[in-house]
Amino acid sequence: MAAAFRVHGQVQGVGYRRFAQREAQALGLAGWVRNEPDGTVSGEAEGAEPALAALRLRLAQGPAFGRVSRLDWEALDMRSSLPFPFEIRR
Repeated sequence: MAAAFRVHGQVQGVGYRRFAQREAQALGLAGWVRNEPDGTVSGEAEGAEPALAALRLRLAQGPAFGRVSRLDWEALDMRSSLPFPFEIRR
């Protein structure tokens, strides 16, 4: 399974990308995360459905210094070209 996500709120400058990378890698997921010019953080993740569900919950909570106001989550067709391990893109 795969999903695309976009996180809104105070999510840049608070270690959110590193947090997302650490959580995704701990769950054994492939994918990426990056900052967007509009102040959001976006990414794609791929792996087992239980791991994706766990990542979704963790992304909605965010790191200690962040504040997530909304998490957009969209299921995608299975992809095999996502990077493993999960990476930060600039």
